[in-house]
Amino acid sequence: MRIKIQHEIKGRIRFSTQKKKMTAREADMFLFYINSLKNVTSAKVYERTGDSVVCYTGSRQELIRNLVAFSFEDKELQEKVPENTGRELMNQYKEKLVSKLAIHFLCKLFLPAPAAKAKAVIQSLHFIKEGLKCIRRRKLEVPVLDATAITVSLIRGDVSTASSIMLLLGVGEILEEWTHKKSVADLARSMSLNVEKVWKKEGDTEILTEIQDIKEQDLICVHMGNMIPLDGIVTQGEAMVNQASLTGEGIPVKKEKDAYVYAGTVVEEGELTIQVKQSAGSTRYEKIVSMIEDSERLKSSLEGKAAHLADRLVPFSFLGTILTYLLTRNATRALSILMVDFSCALKLSMPIAVLAAMRECQDHQITVKGGKFLEAVAEAETVVFDKTGTFTKAQPTVAEVVAFGENDRDSMLRLAACLEEHFPHSIANAVVAQAKKEGLSHEEMHSKVEYVVAHGISSQVNGEKVIIGSYHFVFEDEKTRIPEGEKEKFNELPPEYSHLYLAVSGELAAVICIEDPLREEAKDIVPALKKTGIRKVVMMTGDSERTARTIAEKTGVDQFYAEVLPEDKASYIEKEKAKGRKVLMVGDGINDSPALSAANAGVAVSGGAQIAREIADITISGENLHQLVTLKRAGNCLMKRIHRNYRFVIGFNTGLIILGLAGILAPGTSAFLHNMSTLGITLESMTNMLDKENRGCAD
Repeated sequence: MRIKIQHEIKGRIRFSTQKKKMTAREADMFLFYINSLKNVTSAKVYERTGDSVVCYTGSRQELIRNLVAFSFEDKELQEKVPENTGRELMNQYKEKLVSKLAIHFLCKLFLPAPAAKAKAVIQSLHFIKEGLKCIRRRKLEVPVLDATAITVSLIRGDVSTASSIMLLLGVGEILEEWTHKKSVADLARSMSLNVEKVWKKEGDTEILTEIQDIKEQDLICVHMGNMIPLDGIVTQGEAMVNQASLTGEGIPVKKEKDAYVYAGTVVEEGELTIQVKQSAGSTRYEKIVSMIEDSERLKSSLEGKAAHLADRLVPFSFLGTILTYLLTRNATRALSILMVDFSCALKLSMPIAVLAAMRECQDHQITVKGGKFLEAVAEAETVVFDKTGTFTKAQPTVAEVVAFGENDRDSMLRLAACLEEHFPHSIANAVVAQAKKEGLSHEEMHSKVEYVVAHGISSQVNGEKVIIGSYHFVFEDEKTRIPEGEKEKFNELPPEYSHLYLAVSGELAAVICIEDPLREEAKDIVPALKKTGIRKVVMMTGDSERTARTIAEKTGVDQFYAEVLPEDKASYIEKEKAKGRKVLMVGDGINDSPALSAANAGVAVSGGAQIAREIADITISGENLHQLVTLKRAGNCLMKRIHRNYRFVIGFNTGLIILGLAGILAPGTSAFLHNMSTLGITLESMTNMLDKENRGCAD
């Protein structure tokens, strides 16, 4: 591909391509390719002009060489590009909005009066039809009010007012639909697959492979707690699979040989060997993200109340119109009430405010699955933290490996990594990383690996049972013995570290000492949360009392609980909820899943287990715990915005009605001001809240 450089400074280049205008798909494809280049930090592609802007580091010549190498005919690249990027949706609604406004004002300028009236009558049929539908259902709702206002205006010959009402209702519908679809699409993409490597099965060996290199008919293994990355058919194993991302049902479905499984679903229990049927970029999950629509689960209670209130006010608007006419015999004053309703602004601004808040959270790398959960965050009084991967850094390190018996250190670390690499947890990742760092590579030596939630891992190696996990699991559940003469060595293990115990054939083989340093921001997070309205911060961990106490003292939590099981966390949350408190749960592991489900809003750290992210209502990037403070502030700001919008709509429209009754405002003026205020508050609801808060607009 040929490019022409238009402008450049160090680290930034703007250029045009041979395509003066790209399709949305071509622009998405080119942007995907540019972002895949190692030295590119950010990029934009403008499909209407064919221009692109790229910010980069490193070699300019290498960048240009890679750009020139791009081809729109690359079939392999076409398969990798997501089908739903939002670019086409954005273009579609921009054109809709511009076209509607352009047609309206051109007709107003150039159509003769008879033609304008005929056009208005034809346009009104849609609104009248909707109003009649409500009447047939024996309901007085907003469409009836809209239809009546338009019909009365036309009967009075006020074509301009009728046209303005229909224009603003139409623009409102487009804005609502556009904002809603964009927000849902953004949300869906943020929840889309983030799987870079999978376990490819070749013979009896599992090889960690880039997902792009997986082809149809390849065999992949998916272990407990992991997301199924590609569509396929089960060839071996059985598992309980959570399909909530597809069906919305939280109850796991049993999958066994010959069953079809879908990308984006999560293995809650068991493991599967899957024959891939659709390679990356063409899975069912990626195809249906654009079809995700709003549901009751996404709505906050305040949204629902606003919509119901809007409908309940309609009969009063009619009653006020009739009474005014009977008392004054002035049709103009009566029509002033009919021209003003509370419904448009209430029903339009509330959901848009919620979706805008969700979008703004996404800008801060916080994924919120629905307005309901932002409302729960705003009302939350108690926050429950897991320790590992939340208060402590998401990537703990191996500080020391202590071998027991006749075992040598390197062999034990290699064996531990061989078992731990199959399961997504920060401590497991630390063991695997240390083995890799020391060059202790391994071949798969074990048979089926079994993960015991909140305890550890069990497998068979060379006919011997091998387990790795917590003290409770290894010594109390499995009755592991310490090698003779090494009791003192065991008692002298460094107390400042967390311990991971490895046993072979019922005898302790090694203890891996895990250094899990506290996050830099952890000491500040508790007081910061309390400034936003949180009253109680609790830490619950499966780690030892000694380790838990140390972390609790450093972070300043109000309470802490050590050596707890997953069900203990969930039980505590249920007790707090029974006391009337709204509870947030923050966790990252498989063992946190019950608590995440039990909380009013579950917050998962993205670096943890995929099943935790799937079950959670909110996901933070995990880079900084201050994202929790941002989340709480966003929830608070959203509720303030909703209440402020409510007060404005009621107050402003009541004022219009009073001025109309007094004869100060004509019906047309009332309608114009009402609709302009609706459009204004809707557009204001689309703006970022946190930026305004930072400027001192709110707390």
